[in-house]
Amino acid sequence: MTAEAAIYEQGYRSYDGVRTGVGGAIRTLVFHSARAVLGLGRSARHKVMPVAVILMAYTPAAVFLGVAALLPDELQGEVLPSYAGYYGFVSAALFLFASFVAPELLCTDRRTGMLGVYLASPLDRRTYLLGKTIAVASILAVVTIGPPLVLLIGLSLADAGPAGLGEGLRLAWRIILSGAVMSAFYAAISMAISATTDRKGAATASIIGLMIGSLAVANAVVEGGEQSELFRLGDLASLPFELASRIHGEEGDWASRDISTGLIWLAVLGVIAVCSGWVWDRYRRMLVQR
Repeated sequence: MTAEAAIYEQGYRSYDGVRTGVGGAIRTLVFHSARAVLGLGRSARHKVMPVAVILMAYTPAAVFLGVAALLPDELQGEVLPSYAGYYGFVSAALFLFASFVAPELLCTDRRTGMLGVYLASPLDRRTYLLGKTIAVASILAVVTIGPPLVLLIGLSLADAGPAGLGEGLRLAWRIILSGAVMSAFYAAISMAISATTDRKGAATASIIGLMIGSLAVANAVVEGGEQSELFRLGDLASLPFELASRIHGEEGDWASRDISTGLIWLAVLGVIAVCSGWVWDRYRRMLVQR
């Protein structure tokens, strides 16, 4: 005997939860993008790269704190790096992280079709890119702001840091500013390249190649070609490090080359602006299936 079908309830039940709108969609996008890059909720192989890079960035700070605890005060100044000089010890980690984060977020969305899913939500192209930019810059800030800030706090607790609270706050502000600018700089370049191709490997290789290539070309033009020192502003690998030195009031490597701090600021902001415009132009013209 066949059972008869029965309808027990009919009609549409509306959503009665909290409506967070576009702002909530952006926050959700940032949160899940950060989780994806850090490998949270994913298999172990997705955690290897971010964990390794973060360890590379923070390990020198731990080493220097141990050195500061063992050395007498008169030798600490000769051994410990300046806060801007710390970036020289973690430059490889910064380049690796910058070449990994944006391709993982942007290229993956286009290859898997998730971009169309996002744009079918309250997000449009502008708010999607805003969320991804916040995610990329925030994740990069973990290695541009975090390590020198940890070094400052550790040295202060060990009585090897700034002389007073006022100086400590000034140093903290300079660390945050220089790290934020560096994070925005790397985010802009990596997102511009990631917007050009949907292959993560190609984007990662291109970012690293651009950094190393610009350094080699700038040195060849200035030193080999005996051209103006201003061509060093095209050295994308060294430019943000030099600006960090100027923010901290240090001479840096370019101080003796008649390159003013104002020109360095213009170069950094110009790169960010050009890359941002390129990313928007690529996504504005992109055909997306929803």
